[in-house]
Amino acid sequence: MTATIDTVHLDPRRNVPGVRRVGFREALAAEWVKFWTVRSTRWSLAMLFLLGAGLTTLVCWAAAAAIASGEAGESPGSFITWGLIFSQLTALAVGTLVITGEYGTGMIRATLAAVPRRGTVLAAKALVLTGVLFVAGVVTAVLGYLGGNWFLDREGVGVALTDDGVLRSLLGSGLYLAGLGLFALGLGLLIRHTAAALTIGMALVLVIGNLAYVLPGEWGEWVAKLLPGNAGSQVATAVSFNPVALGPWTGFAVFAAETAVVLLAGYVVLRRRDA
Repeated sequence: MTATIDTVHLDPRRNVPGVRRVGFREALAAEWVKFWTVRSTRWSLAMLFLLGAGLTTLVCWAAAAAIASGEAGESPGSFITWGLIFSQLTALAVGTLVITGEYGTGMIRATLAAVPRRGTVLAAKALVLTGVLFVAGVVTAVLGYLGGNWFLDREGVGVALTDDGVLRSLLGSGLYLAGLGLFALGLGLLIRHTAAALTIGMALVLVIGNLAYVLPGEWGEWVAKLLPGNAGSQVATAVSFNPVALGPWTGFAVFAAETAVVLLAGYVVLRRRDA
């Protein structure tokens, strides 16, 4: 009597007969739902609108007379996206929470079980985050411009959309905040802890970026220019307060490259480390 041995061929792609693989569209829909069902995300976006548009309007109201008289020593265009300084904080918070919130609750294990391809998960998260922050950034900048420019117009120093750099700064606000969200997402993947990732992100973008200008010599000036916040924010400013900063699109290109490096490093960690 001869025994028959059946050979089972395993599919290296882990396809199970009769079971449809979850694709990018389903992953994107899931990330969209998760994004809007987290209360902290909604509050962070509300703060982005409040800080960005509200503070721009408030500062333009307070500075309009000084700008008109020349006492401020700055162009009116420097103030129309002023609230972006604080909107950066909320963009970093949203980008961080998109991933660290799942690690904190353990939800990431369910996410990766449903969508085993980790690159698909990251791409879906990045697309939702980028889209939301870009729209939020542009809307916030436009509202701040409309509110702030009303006070500037009263003093005869209003800026038009057709003025040099104005329209670019409004669209650039969306680009910059979306980039900050991706930068924070990469940090969150690397660190997996909300407080630590957010602290490091704020330090790199806000604290170290400002302190770097006190470094001596030409090398210190270049270090300051190339730091993420200093480089990326120029695209969102019609007239920069800093005369030695990189140009708007040059700075944004540098910032985009830095963001890509951080995000790529985060992806490598996501693939190699257990959830």
